Amino acid sequence: MRTSVVAPYAAYLRVYEPLAAFPEPERSRWAEYVRDVHSRRVWREGSTAELTAAEQRAALESILATPPEPAPPHESEDAFVAEIDGVPVVCPRQTRLRCWTALAEMREEFPPVVLDAFWPKVVLEQAEADHERWRARNPDVQPHIHSSTWHVPMRWFVLFAQDERVLVTPDGPEGAGGGWELYYRTPMVQARRRVARALRVLRDTLEEGALIIGLEHLGRWLEEFHPRAMVELDFGGLVRLIPSGDLAEERTAEHVAEGLAALAAGDGARASEAYRRITERWSAVRALEHAS
Repeated sequence: MRTSVVAPYAAYLRVYEPLAAFPEPERSRWAEYVRDVHSRRVWREGSTAELTAAEQRAALESILATPPEPAPPHESEDAFVAEIDGVPVVCPRQTRLRCWTALAEMREEFPPVVLDAFWPKVVLEQAEADHERWRARNPDVQPHIHSSTWHVPMRWFVLFAQDERVLVTPDGPEGAGGGWELYYRTPMVQARRRVARALRVLRDTLEEGALIIGLEHLGRWLEEFHPRAMVELDFGGLVRLIPSGDLAEERTAEHVAEGLAALAAGDGARASEAYRRITERWSAVRALEHAS
């Protein structure tokens, strides 16, 4: 069943792990889930956008509830499913954990008076206590999904090569009946290698700053997962903000790679040109956040 709520203007960075990465009984549960997905012939095409939109609908219902719920009472039992060389891999949605993580980030970014405008103080305190109790029981569990609204962080593109991009069109055989989709996928080993190379270049050529720190955090996150996992960058609802012609010509991963190569070669002019192309593309999208 399709939901009437469209996916939010957000992009997603997902890690899909093989079943062997999960401890029992979680491994058996995901194995059964994958078998069910196979039996219903539901794979990535068409299902990812619908799962994301359904998640958005549930979030809106939680916000409008009385009292509002900053995190669902139970963890999601759904996952995104894909294949690597015929081997199934899963990316648990972990909606509850991701809500807790987002709340923790908001508490660091905004003053209490701003948070009080969204949720009663007692509700936030209860959610924080629930998160702390869960973390004490599950200290090593990491969210498999990061999200970003209104843009794709430049550091995410470091993980991918341009030829790993996949564009699904509405009139194509894979996208029939659906909308535009754009995503990149790469093996975990490649993603980690690219982060390490990029950090070497940036540390040698730039002062410590947000780009290096963000890439360090990204690299540490990737290290938490199975070495035979897959990393996916999904443009999600952002495809609705980008003209179809620009989607077909989307080459940010290539520009990021060009910029890093130019920095490594000491070619500041070429690095600046690559950076200009990236910022021009994404500043136009981010400006729509404040459009009326």
